[in-house]
Amino acid sequence: MGFDLNAELAAVRGQGYDLHSRYQNPQLPRTLHTIGFDKDYVRGDGAYLYDSEGNAYADFLAGFGVFAAGRSHPVIKKALHDALDADFAAWTQFDCQPISGLLAQRLLAKTPGLDRVFFCNSGTEAVESALKFARHSTGHGRIIYARHAFHGLTTGSLSVNGAEEFRRGFGPLLPDAQIPLGDLDALAAELRRGDVAAMIIEPVQGHGVMMPPAGFLGEAAALLHRHGALLICDEVQSGFGRTGKFFAYQHEDVRPDIVTVAKALSGGYVPVGAMLTTDKIFGSVYSSMDRVMVHSTTFKAGPLAMAAGLAALAVIEDEGLVENATRTGESLRAGLAALADRFDLIADVRGRGLMIGIEFGKPSGVKARAGWAMLQKARVGLFAQMVVVALFQRHRILTQVSGDHMEVIKLIPPLIIGDAEVKLFTDSLTDVLEDASKGSGLMWDFGRTLIKQAVRS
Repeated sequence: MGFDLNAELAAVRGQGYDLHSRYQNPQLPRTLHTIGFDKDYVRGDGAYLYDSEGNAYADFLAGFGVFAAGRSHPVIKKALHDALDADFAAWTQFDCQPISGLLAQRLLAKTPGLDRVFFCNSGTEAVESALKFARHSTGHGRIIYARHAFHGLTTGSLSVNGAEEFRRGFGPLLPDAQIPLGDLDALAAELRRGDVAAMIIEPVQGHGVMMPPAGFLGEAAALLHRHGALLICDEVQSGFGRTGKFFAYQHEDVRPDIVTVAKALSGGYVPVGAMLTTDKIFGSVYSSMDRVMVHSTTFKAGPLAMAAGLAALAVIEDEGLVENATRTGESLRAGLAALADRFDLIADVRGRGLMIGIEFGKPSGVKARAGWAMLQKARVGLFAQMVVVALFQRHRILTQVSGDHMEVIKLIPPLIIGDAEVKLFTDSLTDVLEDASKGSGLMWDFGRTLIKQAVRS
């Protein structure tokens, strides 16, 4: 009989939400049913998803930033087919495959001042590695992080997560210190205690799409180094061209001691993460042969992941995706700024490249203002969710609210988008905001549904 994957999947076609409800996290299908996101996607191509009815959805979420090169990229697919056909002697655990060395070399070529790479399987694992290496190399225990930061959800990375909704109920965590984003005085005060190993920071925060003031990273690095501490830049979401530079920290004159990456390095196919650091920090951990496995993971540097990473880097370079992120991002932000002049519901448009946040604020119209107050009283963030749902249901555009208790939606589309997608989004948001400004109609009726859900939860 044998195993036939296509036959197995055909037998459960259309049952995804039911199976998930029974055997996985039941809150996910419940949430998706509530907001009308319960589509049966059957394929993805470029910047679009397609459901079982043939409808196309513009993907302005990109798998939380995974699909920098778009979905189903032929170059990345071919690399993976080639890797499968090569029948690598994978994970012997006692050899040195050249494919991982090649990817490490290519990554370090993009990060002057860093010398070594540790490969892992995800962004949170990369952060865990960074925390361990920083604590070991400095001999200190505390890590400083910024308010609203997101660095992962495993115990170490959760310790530097600035969102209380993720931390609640999982303590006690590692020694830490939270400071306001970009606050040098607060950083200096923590450093004076003499026990700080590092500060970890996203050069552009995923939650809320917020950035420290210009020059902060360089000044912070100098301050950290004076106190024997390190600068860790988390580029898990902002890296690989998303902000218009290969890494977001490169908008500043700074060289971090450690950089964490993941998401787009996968090419959209095989999970992979990496921590990049200096020879000095790396050597403090792997200091002798008897410490060769002191930090490791079974599935590090798998050949399929390495092949995906090499292909993803090649596509980003060959297709000029960093430059496209700059050009298209500027065009999209310009269009959104014009909408902000027209609709007072838009309080701010910010970001870099194709990592953009749209923050909403209290409208001036009487009916809209009353509706806004109604939503705010129930739960901050419901208006942004209402916009996200309207964009999806009316215009088939997939976006997300940028964090709990935030009136911000985040745009992180594939770096391949162009003028057509910019126009699609700005035209669609115009339609949604025109309706929202009236303060009545189907959109606000759905807002009341969201209020009921917020009260129940």
